Amino acid sequence: MGSFSLMHWIIVLFIVMIVFGAKRLPQIGSGLGEGIRNFKKSIGQDDQLEAKDEEAKPEKTKEKVG
Repeated sequence: MGSFSLMHWIIVLFIVMIVFGAKRLPQIGSGLGEGIRNFKKSIGQDDQLEAKDEEAKPEKTKEKVG
C-alpha cells in the first residue's frame, strides 16, 4: 500500500500531461535540471570556501611551559 505500482505512475504521468501540456513538459524538465545543476555548483563552492577558511586559520600549537 505504501509503494506505487507501474499503473499508478502511468496515471500520474497522464494527469501531468493534461495539466501542463506536452509542449511545456520539456521546458519544465530543463528548468528542473538547471536548478539541480546550480544547487550542486553552489554546494561545491561552499566546500571550497570552507577548505580555504581552514587553510587560512593559523594552527594552534601547545607551548611547553617549563
